[in-house]
Amino acid sequence: MDIAKLTDWGIPAEQIKPLIIAGPCSAESEEQIMQTATELAEMNVPIFRAGIWKPRTRPGSFEGVGAIGLQWMKRAKQETGMLTATEVANPTHVFEAIKTGIDILWIGARTAVNPFAIQEIADSLQGVDIPVILKNPVNPDIDLWVGGIERLYNSGLTKLAALHRGFSGLEKSPLRNEPQWQLPIELRRRLPNLPLICDPSHICGRRDLLSSISQKAMDLDYQGLMIETHCNPEVAKSDKEQQVTPEILKHIIDGLVIRSTQTDDLDFQRGLAELRTNIDRLDTSLLELLGKRMEVAQQIGELKKENNITVLQSGRWDEIVQRVQMRAAKFGFSNEFTDKLFKAIHEESIRLQEDIMN
Repeated sequence: MDIAKLTDWGIPAEQIKPLIIAGPCSAESEEQIMQTATELAEMNVPIFRAGIWKPRTRPGSFEGVGAIGLQWMKRAKQETGMLTATEVANPTHVFEAIKTGIDILWIGARTAVNPFAIQEIADSLQGVDIPVILKNPVNPDIDLWVGGIERLYNSGLTKLAALHRGFSGLEKSPLRNEPQWQLPIELRRRLPNLPLICDPSHICGRRDLLSSISQKAMDLDYQGLMIETHCNPEVAKSDKEQQVTPEILKHIIDGLVIRSTQTDDLDFQRGLAELRTNIDRLDTSLLELLGKRMEVAQQIGELKKENNITVLQSGRWDEIVQRVQMRAAKFGFSNEFTDKLFKAIHEESIRLQEDIMN
């Protein structure tokens, strides 16, 4: 894909890395919009965001002010010079936003799960030169995320970016949405030219964790951050726990450590090349060991078949989990990593034994 650079969006190069997109979760009043936008403009934030239409889980909660809020965004742009961005969920939203002069559109996680909705938005944007940011779907489906980008690109849009806001899960966690960093990393592998932006507000769900998640995104070479910022978060009509004041946002930004992606230091390059060679050698050894383990698993499958024994032995699996967790802890591995690794190995062993059985 021939994806445009962020500088092609009309954003000065010095305001990128990190690109900051900030503003309230929801536009609530003209006064709130203007006060927040004015304070952010004084911080040199290039893009002002606000939700106009708010998709809510249940009816009866605050669902946004509607199109009138676009007029407040227009005034904010005129008086501060910032670009403006809002969420769209259907072609009507697209039409209203473009008519009012909104500069950047984003598509939310609830819309991203529906290919029909994405296609309708893509069709409505044919022939329109406007940046569009696609959030990850609420469920951890990398193909769905990539497919949404492809639909938008096929409609003629090249000013595209992906927004990582985390994924819904059933397990309890200090975070609102699990980041599952491996998924945006895979997205970047598949679409290396696509700008990647992090939404720590929705990952955290609480303001006290924003700094650490924002730094994590920078360490993973994200191009920007979208952080919900409100002039008075305590009275916000939606998601007040995760919004910060412009003053706190400035503290978060100033505290970020921005690292380089490369260096001309020859000693570093030689050292890194040597270590990567060691990694490649160890990877080969790991595969050889796994191959030997699978050979034993096949022998076990043949023995089970001869004696008419089921493939799955739950007691044995529990024994493996407990044993490897105890040993893995000595190497500093987390239980989560150990569980995922040996679950994958166990599933492959079962597959090989099932092939033998059948």
